[in-house]
Amino acid sequence: MSRILAAVYGIVSYVIFLAAFLYAIGFVGDFAVPRTVDHGVDASIGEAVVVNLVLLGLFAVQHSVMARPAFKRRWTRWVPPVVERSTYVLIASLLLLLLFWQWRTMPQTVWDVSWAPGRFALWVAFWAGWATVLASTFMINHFDLFGLRQVYLGWRGEPYTGLKFQTLLLYRVVRHPIMLGFIVAFWATPTMSAGHLLFAIATTGYILVALRFEEHDLTEAMGDEYRDYRRRVPMLVPGLHRDHHRHAPTTPSGAAG
Repeated sequence: MSRILAAVYGIVSYVIFLAAFLYAIGFVGDFAVPRTVDHGVDASIGEAVVVNLVLLGLFAVQHSVMARPAFKRRWTRWVPPVVERSTYVLIASLLLLLLFWQWRTMPQTVWDVSWAPGRFALWVAFWAGWATVLASTFMINHFDLFGLRQVYLGWRGEPYTGLKFQTLLLYRVVRHPIMLGFIVAFWATPTMSAGHLLFAIATTGYILVALRFEEHDLTEAMGDEYRDYRRRVPMLVPGLHRDHHRHAPTTPSGAAG
């Protein structure tokens, strides 16, 4: 693949991701977009549960399997390494768009907060969750995370170099602020429908399982540096096991940042 073609491919993949991300905000919040978690395709409750779980499962399997180092080693025999991350982002984004397009409506109301201050607080939490997601990507390297740095280096003819492990800002509070932001955004709603509840439960369950695999890979890659980080900083809940972290011994390598 030529350098220019790889760069164009990476940019297009990123634009599609950005569209899917922005649509996701309206989809979960039930505003501004034609199909949302509460206004999708009409279906019976049985069909809705099955189809929605299949759509969520497709995304979960792709998102986890393609992220594993063993898969990447095989995958890059056919896909140029310079666009490996962009391809991952592109497929994930397309599966999200498929989910938005084919989501079945489950309109039954689980809860509806009528108290105005309570509704306001939940909307604040909703937007804070999405802001946390976006901000956290820049606390590591937003452009590396979504494949732009890789194609930029390829376009310049420079070899790709991995990022140095750092724990900046929110990463000093929890190990996975991006996922924490998603969980907050998915659950913070003044009106919870059955479809929204299914979405929130399934995505939260997936996040909790996927993080175990990710942490295993990170520990394998960084060894004691990441083990020490795990001892000092909770996974998702700020302040959890604070006393344990305070007294935990530090490994010789320590944690960056």
